[in-house]
Amino acid sequence: MNTTEFAVTGMTCGHCTAAVTKEVSALVNVHSVEVDLATGTVTVTSEGPVDQAAFAAAIDEAGFELAQ
Repeated sequence: MNTTEFAVTGMTCGHCTAAVTKEVSALVNVHSVEVDLATGTVTVTSEGPVDQAAFAAAIDEAGFELAQ
């Protein structure tokens, strides 16, 4: 299993957590998603490497952005 952390901006509530979790969980090889609102971190556990472009697209679909 791989664990990867991403910084995501704009998440503030449970609805944000649910939206991000739903979109990221749909990605290939993703096993689990944990969102930490306090730090703006999304931790993804996956069977293989997480495709950065696919992750960014999932975050965008959820209505948020990767932190730069």
